[in-house]
Amino acid sequence: MKLGVVGLPNVGKSTLFNAITHAGAEAANYPFCTIEPNVGVVAVPDERLDKLAALYNSKKVTPAVIEFVDIAGLVKGASRGEGLGNKFLSHIREVDAVVHVVRCFEDENITHVESTVEPVRDIETITLELILSDIEAVGKRMDRIKNAARGGADKAAAQEFAFLTRLSEHLEKELPANCFPLADEEQPLMDNLFLLSSKPVIYCANISEKDMGAGEEEIPLVKEVKEYAAKHNAGVIVVCAKTEEELSQMDEDDRAMFLEEFGLKESGLSKLIRASYSLLGLISYLTAGEKETRAWTITKGTKAPQAAGKIHTDFEKGFIRAEVVEWETLLECGGLTGAREKGKVRSEGKEYVMKDGDVVLFRFNV
Repeated sequence: MKLGVVGLPNVGKSTLFNAITHAGAEAANYPFCTIEPNVGVVAVPDERLDKLAALYNSKKVTPAVIEFVDIAGLVKGASRGEGLGNKFLSHIREVDAVVHVVRCFEDENITHVESTVEPVRDIETITLELILSDIEAVGKRMDRIKNAARGGADKAAAQEFAFLTRLSEHLEKELPANCFPLADEEQPLMDNLFLLSSKPVIYCANISEKDMGAGEEEIPLVKEVKEYAAKHNAGVIVVCAKTEEELSQMDEDDRAMFLEEFGLKESGLSKLIRASYSLLGLISYLTAGEKETRAWTITKGTKAPQAAGKIHTDFEKGFIRAEVVEWETLLECGGLTGAREKGKVRSEGKEYVMKDGDVVLFRFNV
């Protein structure tokens, strides 16, 4: 999974990126200090892996990973080439979802490109630039197929042109593609366009240190972001990027003590990962043994053969069955042998839909 971290200049975007990836992207109080996208790969925290690895005394533990891309700050007019313009937009095109960092704090020492802190305005500035770029992309596609679509002789082209016309009208109303009503058969047409505003979005409300531990509904700027996100089918998490950066430099015990002091159950990174999995409809199944204990990320609704294919294509081609046990049950039984003796291991076929936390042994023959 690849997440693009975006936002206007000076909203705390690179500070947050530094915190969650330890990648050390430069953070400075001026626009465009991030000229090339910085990339950091982060392991997904998963207590299940540690417990299973201890059970099997595994030589190797491989967590699921998320790739974060810190993309240069955007300004109004990017779709026309302002700031870093099309370079910024092309980097967004390559990610699975967008983490949009929004400034929800006042600080006279940190300049804001619009002079005032208004998170919904900032969100709409970036969203509009994505939509304007998409309008251009849809228009180009319509120009390419209009002759084939004319007269209805080419039914596929005619259907696509009708779809593009509706989509163009939607975008012209300054509405993003991710809230365009799609029929099931139209999804491939949308996917083929690779529109920027079709990406799922998580708004990351960046608050000040003095607001740490306060109820989210008590922070007016955060409340505005949440109300906006609710209307646009987007996720929201609330973090203090500066605090997250401090947390990233602590050892595990100090980090736990710090979170407890502020009444926080988890770090911003954990919040973001959980929100990302939820937004993209992802789960993890597990494989465990002496050689390796590993998490595999799949989409909710994935059936056993396709899940097996994540390990190796031969597993999917020659799939026979999956031996499945819930991870906690496996621990309680002391391993697969004990789980089998107690009748806790299920033999599942090709139609089995994988569940989060399944520990699986695939049987196949090629």
